[in-house]
Amino acid sequence: MRTVVLLVEHGPDRSLGFVVNRPAQIEFSRVVRELNPDAADTAPEVPVMVGGPVSPETGWIVYGAPQGRYAPEDEVTIQVADSIRVSPSRDRLARLSEQPAAPAHMLVLGYAGWGGGQLDAEIQAGSWIPVELDESVVFETPSDDRWNTALAKAGINPMLIVSTGDGGLS
Repeated sequence: MRTVVLLVEHGPDRSLGFVVNRPAQIEFSRVVRELNPDAADTAPEVPVMVGGPVSPETGWIVYGAPQGRYAPEDEVTIQVADSIRVSPSRDRLARLSEQPAAPAHMLVLGYAGWGGGQLDAEIQAGSWIPVELDESVVFETPSDDRWNTALAKAGINPMLIVSTGDGGLS
């Protein structure tokens, strides 16, 4: 299925990630208006992705943050990498909707989740190919090109990957 997942948490009890290459059929400005009908129609262009099949009614903001810059203390934020954070905060969404431009931001609706050991078993079965996180793939590469680009940056020729028919890759 050529899915690119930004893995946010991976541990013995659970794993959490967001699909970052499946555009949603809704624009950011519409999401903002649905949450706040009084919102200005000047919301920036922010990509909206289908983040996964779990809780599609929830939204998370994935954003680039300069090193050393953190969210307000009252905001729930997960640091994914030195300069990538995710937050389900409605306050962050409201602040984002008021910006004239929002580079290095995306809204993901829903998430991908795995129970303890499930993701490791899927990786071992060949269903996923883990690659190093590259922020340019997440924020700068067009969503349709993220799968090929992520593999190429890892030194893998995407043309050599064949589906086994059982959901795995070979």
